[in-house]
Amino acid sequence: MPTLEQKTAHAYKYCMAIAKNHYENFPVASHLLTRKLRYPVSAVYAFARTADDFADEGNYNDHERLKLLNQYIDELDQISGSLDKYSGNNKAEFLHQSESSIFIALADTIYRFQIPLQLFYDLINAFKQDVTKQRYQTFDELLDYCRLSANPVGQILLYLNKSASKENLEHSDAICTGLQLINFYQDIGQDIDENDRLYLPLEELSKYQISIDDIKNHLNNDKTQAFFKHQLNRTNKLYDYGKPLCSNLSGRFAIEIRMIFSGGKIILNKLEKNTHSIYQRPRLSHFDKFRIILHGLFSYT
Repeated sequence: MPTLEQKTAHAYKYCMAIAKNHYENFPVASHLLTRKLRYPVSAVYAFARTADDFADEGNYNDHERLKLLNQYIDELDQISGSLDKYSGNNKAEFLHQSESSIFIALADTIYRFQIPLQLFYDLINAFKQDVTKQRYQTFDELLDYCRLSANPVGQILLYLNKSASKENLEHSDAICTGLQLINFYQDIGQDIDENDRLYLPLEELSKYQISIDDIKNHLNNDKTQAFFKHQLNRTNKLYDYGKPLCSNLSGRFAIEIRMIFSGGKIILNKLEKNTHSIYQRPRLSHFDKFRIILHGLFSYT
C-alpha cells in the first residue's frame, strides 16, 4: 500500500499532466513559478478544468452535467467535514479514503495553504450556472457571475503565494472580473453560435436597439459598435483599478501576474481598436508576446 507521501506525489503529477496537456493559457506549468507553487496551482487547475469540461464538453445532457458537478460538491463537502472534525494530523485519513487524484492533491493544497473552501464552491456554482443560465438581464448579473467564475482563481493564487491581503484581494478581483469580461467580448460569436450563450446585458442591448437575433446573425453596424465601445470603456476602467496588484507583489509570482495583466490589457486595446470587427477574436502577434514578457520583467506602468 502506498504511503501518504507517495499517494500525494502521484496525485500532484496527475494534476500537472492535465495542466501541461491542455490548450488553455494558465500559469500552471510555467517555470516562472517555483516548484513549491507549480504543483499546488496544478491541483487547482485540474479541479477547475475538469469541472469546466463537465459543463461544456462531451455529449452529456444538462442533467448529467449537473450530476457530475454535484459529485465535485460532494468531494468538497468531504474536505470541509474533515476540516471541521479533525485536527491537522487527521488529514491523512481523508487523503487515504479519497479515490480521486485531483481531490487528493486539492485537499493537500487546501490544508497546507489554508485556502477558504468557499472559493472552490463558488467555481462549481459558476459552472452549474453555465448549464442552467444562458442570458443575463443586467450588467450586475454579469458581475455576479464573474464573482463566482473568475475572482476565486485570483484569490486562490494569492493564498498560494501567501499574499492574500485585503488590498491585494480587492485588486485581484478587479483584474479577474476584467479578464472574464474581456473573454466574453472576444468570444461573442463563438458563444452564441456553439452554445446559444450570450454574456451581454440584455437591458443595455435593448437600450441600443439591438436584438438577440442581431447578435446571432453577427450584425455589425453603428449601433453594435457603439454598444461594444461602451462595454469596453467600462471594462477598461475596472481592469485598471486592479493595476496596483502588479506592483504590490514580488519575485517570480509578480512576473507571472504582470504578464497576465499585460496580456489582458493588450487584448482589450485590440478590441477597442476593432469595434468594426466585434465577432473576430483578436490575435497576439510576436511583438505583442515580446511586450508581455517585458511588462512581466519590469514593474507595470
